[in-house]
Amino acid sequence: MTADPKPPFTPAFWTANVVELLERAAWYGVFVAITLYLSRILGYSDIEAATVSGVFSAGLYLLPTFSGALADKIGFRRALLLAFALLTVGYAGMWLLPVLFESAGLAEYGVNVEFTGLQDSSYRWLFLPVMLFVMVGGSFIKSVITATVARETTSENRARGYSIFYAMVNIGAFGGKTVVKPLREALGNEGLIVLNLFSASMTALAFVLVFFLYRSVRPDGATSKSLAETWAALKAVLSRARLVILTLIITGFWMVQHQLYATMPKYVLRMAGEDASPSWYANINPAVVVLTVGAVTMLMRRRSALTSMTVGMFIMPFSAFFMASGNMIESGEILGFHTVAFMMIVGIAFQGLAESFISPRYLEYFSRQAPSGEEGLYLGFSHLHSFIASLLGFITSGFLLDAYCPDPGTLTAAEQARYAAAIAGDGPMPAAYAHAHYIWFVFVAVALTSAFALVVFGRVVAYQDRRKANVQGPAE
Repeated sequence: MTADPKPPFTPAFWTANVVELLERAAWYGVFVAITLYLSRILGYSDIEAATVSGVFSAGLYLLPTFSGALADKIGFRRALLLAFALLTVGYAGMWLLPVLFESAGLAEYGVNVEFTGLQDSSYRWLFLPVMLFVMVGGSFIKSVITATVARETTSENRARGYSIFYAMVNIGAFGGKTVVKPLREALGNEGLIVLNLFSASMTALAFVLVFFLYRSVRPDGATSKSLAETWAALKAVLSRARLVILTLIITGFWMVQHQLYATMPKYVLRMAGEDASPSWYANINPAVVVLTVGAVTMLMRRRSALTSMTVGMFIMPFSAFFMASGNMIESGEILGFHTVAFMMIVGIAFQGLAESFISPRYLEYFSRQAPSGEEGLYLGFSHLHSFIASLLGFITSGFLLDAYCPDPGTLTAAEQARYAAAIAGDGPMPAAYAHAHYIWFVFVAVALTSAFALVVFGRVVAYQDRRKANVQGPAE
């Protein structure tokens, strides 16, 4: 008999992957509807909801490297238990907040809530500490689960291990987004509240699984770094002008990509009606990435990372333009979808294609700029673009929605009647929505600016590298 060349995975590996699936289902179920929850349930304006959501998302991209350093100190099992406890409290708090509103005089949930501004009730500020629970808990998950996969695999089965990990991520994300529509169909806007109980139950189950099943066979702290060392690494990354400039350029791509969560849900529901399924449309993006990333990688294998990224960056303006075009086509249906919804799906598909050209090669290029032996440390900060893009993209979205695609509840009674008729297919939309597509034109401009900036960046970098090579002379 021959020995199995593929060693089995450890119990800690399987536990980590199962709880990753549960956490992703919890997170994406909530995040794809976060701006709807803040506006329809807590009464935040578009600008307030977008600002808070942007800070929420940005924190989840900035904190993992630091929470990962802390996890190395306290041990992965304790870090996971802490993370899932924080997440469960946070999601349960998002369910509890509307109960507090109701006791304060809120009689019903929906668009026409009694609270119309943050200044009207101090209860809404309670979302901020609740948000911190989810943000900090989620930051531990991002760092610890990926580190567990690395720790609990060997050189022989690591590739399979990460393949299983990414499958779990995508299954969880798909499931979390998919559950939103049935809840809204069954419960209306109250489904946005019950959704948080679904997420809290997922993370509570994950806590139980970690408590009883997570037993690592590898020692903790083998490669730990102090928070001071991590902070020093961040300063080192920010001292390299080439990486900073590239990060700012790629931020343009992620500003547009983040509109899947910042703008798209409200835009589609307001322009195509409550029967639209923004949470399901958002699943088009990962589906296209999964279907195309292998072929794109093969197609571009002989091209430089910058070339591949540039191709993707020039696809993004088309993505945003297709999203805009739904409001420029005569209202009707295409293949059974409202024109706004159909063109949104097309735009999201192009966005996924662009991501296949950009994301893998960006990480490759970023790692090549790191000093030898410090690639892993530098890659810990490779997602700074999403930190910046979350802040800029969400906040920009709030102002654009307020200006060109406002909450129907803010319209006059006559305009609301006209709006209801238009959604039912009887007449045009009110003047407040005539230029709703301008929102996407702004992101067309952002994407184009970033694409041309990347072209300039590539030429300058090539010139600098040639000049450096000439000064150093040929190697002996």
